[in-house]
Amino acid sequence: MHILIITVESLIVGLLVGLATGVGAARMFNAPVVQALGAFRTLGEMNACEGDPASHFSFGLGFFFNAWASAVGAGAFTQDVTHRVISNWSASVLLLKNKNVAETVHNPKKMGLSGAIIGMIVVTFLNVTSSSIPSSLQVTAVKVLVPAATLLINTVMPIIFWLAAIDAGRRSGLLGTIFGGLAALIMGNAVPGTVLGILVGKGVDEIGWTKTTKLMLIATILLFVLSGFFRSFDLSAIKAFGMGIPQWLKDFHSIFGN
Repeated sequence: MHILIITVESLIVGLLVGLATGVGAARMFNAPVVQALGAFRTLGEMNACEGDPASHFSFGLGFFFNAWASAVGAGAFTQDVTHRVISNWSASVLLLKNKNVAETVHNPKKMGLSGAIIGMIVVTFLNVTSSSIPSSLQVTAVKVLVPAATLLINTVMPIIFWLAAIDAGRRSGLLGTIFGGLAALIMGNAVPGTVLGILVGKGVDEIGWTKTTKLMLIATILLFVLSGFFRSFDLSAIKAFGMGIPQWLKDFHSIFGN
């Protein structure tokens, strides 16, 4: 009876979450004409898959294991369920029949329907398995799944996106390498920087150095500067070079509590 209740509730939650995720992911491609519910990284990561159903599926699968480990070990969903798993698997299902992204991935109605179905399956699976596994086995499952997911996210995915950046062209490859390297140093993962490099590079390739692409580049640089500052990357870099940290810089960091 307990499993039945969890299943019914999960199907309802999964339907609502998947519907919102699918519609939101599709509407992001129509911004700024239409406002969207989603995340910038979701848009960049879905663009990086370049409308290939296998790429969308494999990308979502990698983060699914991480989400599964979190659900089993901690009893909580990670943001990967909505931002990466449901959105990419929904796109993958639609692209199997029609590889025209304008008619599938960019269509809120189709993505919403696909997302609702995928959401019901994913949420139900995560909830039922996490509630069914004995607590003694949860520790073992986490010890196996978490290292595998970590290796995939921190090692395999950055390489895949870097290769995608190089394949996208000389400009995207250069910016993807630079921003990916900075992201690895500052954030600990090269994927966000590589995705941003691809977006800026392809934007310049498509429309040139316009006001929009210049703003994208400035915003990206500003993002790295602020991220580095609030993570105290500048202090760590100075220490790494064996130099003394100026007192005014320490005082400036202390204002923000870092």
